[in-house]
Amino acid sequence: MFNYVLRRLLIALPSLLGISLILFTVLALAPGDPFEELAQNPNVPPEVRMALRAQFGLDDPVWQRYFHWLVNMLRGDWGFSFVSRIDVDTLILQRLPVTIAIIGLSQVLALMVALPAGVLAAVKPYSWFDRIASSIAFVGFSLPTFFTGVLFILFFSIYLGWLPFVYRADLSETGWAWWVAQFKQSIMPITVLGLFQAASTMRYVRSSVLDVIRLDYVTTARSKGLAESVVINKHVVRNALIPVVTLIALQMPAVFGGAIVTEQIFRIPGIGSLLIDAILRNDTPVIMAVTFVFATLVIVFNLIADILYGWLDPRISYR
Repeated sequence: MFNYVLRRLLIALPSLLGISLILFTVLALAPGDPFEELAQNPNVPPEVRMALRAQFGLDDPVWQRYFHWLVNMLRGDWGFSFVSRIDVDTLILQRLPVTIAIIGLSQVLALMVALPAGVLAAVKPYSWFDRIASSIAFVGFSLPTFFTGVLFILFFSIYLGWLPFVYRADLSETGWAWWVAQFKQSIMPITVLGLFQAASTMRYVRSSVLDVIRLDYVTTARSKGLAESVVINKHVVRNALIPVVTLIALQMPAVFGGAIVTEQIFRIPGIGSLLIDAILRNDTPVIMAVTFVFATLVIVFNLIADILYGWLDPRISYR
């Protein structure tokens, strides 16, 4: 398996190189000047602005700037934020834990809801549970996260007053009180993201299980006298999860995109809010780094999906 992973990584390198080239070129040719605020400030001489542009190489040709960025990236230097005045990697590492915690827990919630609900709906198709679960799923992925987020704020924060609707990174509590406060302010964003993903995943799980449960080998397993729980868990669910793994792997970068909206709603200081702020302020080094991270996630999660295929189905070889 090690050789398989190594080969996939080597194949992914040209893809990442091409993605970085396209992203850098688009951002370099986009209108706007990161030092526009300095140009509008009468107290800053034009010579200072020109010196800063020369220092960061903004007047160099695009290919030269890309080569300089690529060499620095390979050395671990992600650039310098024009707005925050700190290194981009430091800025991302400050925001990354919050985003990973919110997205990770939302995915756990989505899988805990979608897998059992989808399997049960497929095992008992067109039952009352199937109809109710399918209806809720249709409503769930039809409503965007910014709408459900506002509904959660209106109901749980304003009407009931149970949960805070603004995420605070500087909690004054300590010990167990800090964990309780952190949990309370994380419930709504995790739930909004988790239920949105669970709605679409549940429909795919149901469809995949329905396709597998009708196959001949499942009928053979039942004819051998195996318990229904063994047939479903060992022979049906495991094979039905292969297309679901593909779906989840492809959806993970989109989850980060959905987190951008959710972070804006609940004022979460994560990667999403960092990207929005960088776009509004034309902070191109931050935009480049964050979008490149999102592109890398596509490659990484597809590799994870390929590895899980072999675990779910022994017929799939890593050769």
